[in-house]
Amino acid sequence: MTLEKIEDVREARRKIIIDRAKEILHKWTIESLPSVDEVFKEVSETLKIGKVEKYGPDELPAGPALQGAKEIIVVEGRADIINLMRCGLLNTIALEGAKVPESIKTLSKEREATALLDGDRGGDLILKELLQVTNVKYVGRAPRGKEVEELNCKEIFEALEAKVAVEDVFKPKREKPKVEVQKGIVEVAKALEGTLEAVLLNDKLEQVERMPVSQLAEKLQEVQGVDTIIFDGIITQRIVDVASDKNIKKIIASRISEAVKPSLTVQLMTFPEIVAG
Repeated sequence: MTLEKIEDVREARRKIIIDRAKEILHKWTIESLPSVDEVFKEVSETLKIGKVEKYGPDELPAGPALQGAKEIIVVEGRADIINLMRCGLLNTIALEGAKVPESIKTLSKEREATALLDGDRGGDLILKELLQVTNVKYVGRAPRGKEVEELNCKEIFEALEAKVAVEDVFKPKREKPKVEVQKGIVEVAKALEGTLEAVLLNDKLEQVERMPVSQLAEKLQEVQGVDTIIFDGIITQRIVDVASDKNIKKIIASRISEAVKPSLTVQLMTFPEIVAG
């Protein structure tokens, strides 16, 4: 008896599976994948959705879904229409000028209208005109210094989500009540304005340290006996956290970052708020 060959049965089965998989894949490729003509046709159909239309006797640029939409978006120009359509917003119409056309006056009475305007002086002027002669219900703005036509989709949706009711647009902001502090603190604050420097005071209002604002957070880690921080800059969460750890009672600066959470142990104030008590 002679041994001519040893064969792994598993390997033979694996080869059968691979051959069958190739056959299935080849058949699927031929029968299922779209042809070049089909791809072109589908892309063409998609592009038709992005065609800017004309609306009313003014022939204003408008999105294809404007006619049947209960809610509409009023923008400044044709380029804004195209940019919003790129993001899937098709219920749009453009002013095409500083003067509000009659079509938009009528539409704003019949539909729920949101004005989405540039974040510049031109947008400010158009907003005032819209509020005087239309029934626009909400107002959204591009970030300050930007135009709607240059926003990406994320910025557009953020601007629309942050829209405000018309009656709140020019509502005067309540002025924060003045906070009485020691005269010495007010004097130090006035002396620091425009210097980009910080002063650390103890509980007797004696100067512990003076430094550039850029060194403040680092320096706070080292010093002891500080009761009040006064600096020409922005109060950040990091400064508040360090001050809280160091049992510092007051922080006074040019302004407070919107991201800062109120502190239970540290009193936060700005230069305009404080008066000598």
